[in-house]
Amino acid sequence: MKFPPPNLIPLDFQRLSPQQQSAQAGQFYQTMLRRRTVRDFSSAPVPLELIETAIRTAATAPSGANRQPWKFVVVSDPAIKTKIRAAAEEEERAFYEHRAPDDWLEALAPLGTDWRKEFLETAPYLIVVFREDYMLKTGATGEEIKSKNYYVMESVGIACGFLLAALHLAGLATLTHTPSPMGFLCDILARPKNEKPYLLIPVGFPAAAAQVPDIQKKPLSEVLQLDPGRS
Repeated sequence: MKFPPPNLIPLDFQRLSPQQQSAQAGQFYQTMLRRRTVRDFSSAPVPLELIETAIRTAATAPSGANRQPWKFVVVSDPAIKTKIRAAAEEEERAFYEHRAPDDWLEALAPLGTDWRKEFLETAPYLIVVFREDYMLKTGATGEEIKSKNYYVMESVGIACGFLLAALHLAGLATLTHTPSPMGFLCDILARPKNEKPYLLIPVGFPAAAAQVPDIQKKPLSEVLQLDPGRS
């Protein structure tokens, strides 16, 4: 099958001086170094504009065949947040008390987590990220038309990384929450059948007395290899 050629436009790219490159890279690293997962949120309101801008940023992420297989559902209604918390805690309690193997619980112990998820109600916004495994459209005669998406998990993961960075740069705190299973989010938020929950992100300002675990990131020497196997 022969396809038409792509419609190409000039690349909009700004070449920085070495000094600018070093300064911007270093500044971004220092900013992101202060990002921490927060579980103690303030109920102080957050401008919706900040959430919308961060999601716009997330939606600029690269994706397989440019399918952009993501949806970002923003929840601020207290009643909906209460439903989400109740459903999440039901799954999390079963996980911590019955399903989780001992080695997993041991790995979680330094973080001080348990099945209680107050942040799902306290944080002013919940961003629920859904992945689209396939596109779903209605044809001219009402038939259902499916179109496969590509590299869905990788694409949505990159978009979530963009989102977390954008929210942090906007001066907001976040938490990446993945209750397992998460199917209840489809029911509560009335999502179409081609969407599956990927990540639940509470967003807001940290509580005045918020604390975080005293943990460290691996040093560069443990995560970077240069030219492995070169003779």
